[in-house]
Amino acid sequence: MTQAKPRFRTIEDYLEYDDGTDTRYELVDGELIALPTEDPINSTIAAFLLLTFAAMGIPPRRFAIGHQIEVTSADVSARQPDLVVHTDESITALLSGEKLIRIAMPAPMLVVEVVSPGKPGTENYDRDYVDKPKEYAARQIPEFWRVDPSRAVVAILSLRSGSYRIAEFRGTDPIVSPTFPNLQLTAEQVLNAG
Repeated sequence: MTQAKPRFRTIEDYLEYDDGTDTRYELVDGELIALPTEDPINSTIAAFLLLTFAAMGIPPRRFAIGHQIEVTSADVSARQPDLVVHTDESITALLSGEKLIRIAMPAPMLVVEVVSPGKPGTENYDRDYVDKPKEYAARQIPEFWRVDPSRAVVAILSLRSGSYRIAEFRGTDPIVSPTFPNLQLTAEQVLNAG
């Protein structure tokens, strides 16, 4: 017997939902969408970047894996980046009792998405290359890293005048980050998690 997927009328209903599994979801047009099983390198890359940023002096309380961000789009209500680097203001607002970073709350300084494989026109590709940049720009998140192991590229999207400017880095290219100007890291190091 097939069980119907629950539908949610409000984001609060979604936040209270627990199916008893470790499945990661995003809320799309009121429906739970299970995020694809990630390649083990995805979480390893997120952890490597967290440790790299921590070594640069970012306080541990400003890092988050698993925090969700409320977004405004025609369909999607909440996204869950692989890594969030908060500002002092965004983490303080979130730790005041919210379960996700609401629209009215301060934006984090950086989100990192380690993308799943997919060709243009597929759900995975469109979500990471088309939808998320628009949604994160609308949320005024200053910097968005899109790490794509299958294409061997690290893209740094920097917010300027309401939209992202993209710089791509491959191989031994040193990564240039407006948020972390003293970063000493190559695309290859990120893609191989060190």
